[in-house]
Amino acid sequence: MSRTLARTTPPARSRTTGRTALLAAIGLITATGATATVMASTAGAAAAGCKVEYQITNQWNTGFGANVIVTNTGDPVSAWTLEWSYANGQQATQGWNATITQSGAAVTAKNLSYNGALATGGSTSFGFNGSHTGTNTVPATFKLNGVTCNGAIDPTQPPTTPPTTPPTTPPPSGTKADNPYAGAKVYVNPEWSAKAAAEPGGTKVSNQPTGVWLDRTAAIAGANGSMGLRAHLDAALAQKGSGELVVQLVIYNLPGRDCSALASNGELGPTEIDKYKTQYIDPIATILADSKYAGLRIVTTVEIDSLPNLVTNVSGRPTATANCDVMKTNGNYVKGVGYALNKLGSIANVYNYVDAGHHGWLGWDDNFGASAEMFKQAATAEGSTISKVHGFIVNTANYSALKEDYFKIEDSVNGTSVRQSKWVDWNRYTDELSYAQAMRTKLVSLGFDTNLGMLIDTSRNGWGGTARPAGPGALTSVDTYVNGGRYDRRIHLGNWCNQSGAGLGERPQAAPAAGIDAYVWIKPPGESDGASKEIPNDEGKGFDRMCDPTYTGNVRNGNSMSGSLPNAPLAGQWFSAQFQELMKNAHPAL
Repeated sequence: MSRTLARTTPPARSRTTGRTALLAAIGLITATGATATVMASTAGAAAAGCKVEYQITNQWNTGFGANVIVTNTGDPVSAWTLEWSYANGQQATQGWNATITQSGAAVTAKNLSYNGALATGGSTSFGFNGSHTGTNTVPATFKLNGVTCNGAIDPTQPPTTPPTTPPTTPPPSGTKADNPYAGAKVYVNPEWSAKAAAEPGGTKVSNQPTGVWLDRTAAIAGANGSMGLRAHLDAALAQKGSGELVVQLVIYNLPGRDCSALASNGELGPTEIDKYKTQYIDPIATILADSKYAGLRIVTTVEIDSLPNLVTNVSGRPTATANCDVMKTNGNYVKGVGYALNKLGSIANVYNYVDAGHHGWLGWDDNFGASAEMFKQAATAEGSTISKVHGFIVNTANYSALKEDYFKIEDSVNGTSVRQSKWVDWNRYTDELSYAQAMRTKLVSLGFDTNLGMLIDTSRNGWGGTARPAGPGALTSVDTYVNGGRYDRRIHLGNWCNQSGAGLGERPQAAPAAGIDAYVWIKPPGESDGASKEIPNDEGKGFDRMCDPTYTGNVRNGNSMSGSLPNAPLAGQWFSAQFQELMKNAHPAL
């Protein structure tokens, strides 16, 4: 599910953003580490004291993720500095919600501008990724503003299922959480989990949360013996227990769906907007509004691969299609998305996240701003308002690398900019994290909430295995530099169907970076993007040559080979060979 193109070369702009949310939580991870709690006594005149919860939230071969919750048990402070030392050579690297530095074994974390004030009993949290060499013990002591937090360390054994005790206080009844993923478990789809577990080695990931795709009207009640929406919500209540739980739904059935491709065409014709409203969205809204499910946090990812098509694939663009011209003229994509946002966003426990493509589709200057404007148009259509949009999601069902470490958009080789390389091709971004943060900044500038959160689908963008570069490419030319160092090993950035060599990406986790509500697996790994040959079906799904491994390409992928796996079934059906490929090339490795 990837669309391109359009390239121009105006001056660069800032790609940074911030997030005002204070709480980085670990609720959705299958944690593999330990937790330590350190308490301080509060003796002394200007009483100082703290409680620090250091949680290893995820761990792989030489890396780990950590979440640190700081509670001030002494007098109020206007700024804080937390210090600790590592005993086993660990290194703290990328951090969020704090400025983290390290000298030798000593680590210092300082508040940012928005989370420095801590009242007595007040808490904040921050997180970071780090490296280790095999031993990764919890630090023995912490100091808050120079005062040692004295107390016993009580590490726990690594849990085998996501944590059940949320580290944050749920919002008051009737209000929405700033980040629905914070302090929450996320629903594990039992149907996907069973398929994954049945694969050799599949139990390593079968307890991960994935999206539930409502990709046709019949999916609401349950088609061909599969679970319907109520069945999933009932199963979610059983998984919830006493804590918070997120259910991830994909709203995906617009009239004339996916006008620029064929593999994911839908059941509704271009003019069937009334049927979309009354037979698809309204029944979903009725179920979600049932008071039985009021305790669930329901995340809806709204209409993948729709609105950007009205910018990039219409008349005047090199990738124009007649079908996309029809959808732009009749307005039914905008009307459908607006209607869905209004109906679903009116439900107190529903959080709408609108699809915002990915950097390999919208990262060019001609696409970026125009798409953001289109998102706002849809968010204010059919009675909806921008307040009905909790955030946006990028890279859904795509393969763009989360972060490219070995080349930056500002780099040049022998005086030639990275933007001029064949791979980047004048794009403004190199990866999904920088694109998501920049798109968030742009949307806030257009009037969306300053607390707007982004999701990044990391289900298939790990690009690990033996082909993963360990350093930058050679400096002989800008192309050797970029191609030698890029994690994304696709033949072309426009390739999107069942990609050979792809791997599972970062495991689902909450608040992993500034402005990002969560890394998620919305596209369930192992479900096909489309058939590699024409297969008759009653789901309206066509045959797209981009899913044919023998296809030599088109203007959207620079007339390159498709890079797709052979013998693929229809979109959404289980594809064992793809699942095995994703596990083999996972990064972080399984």
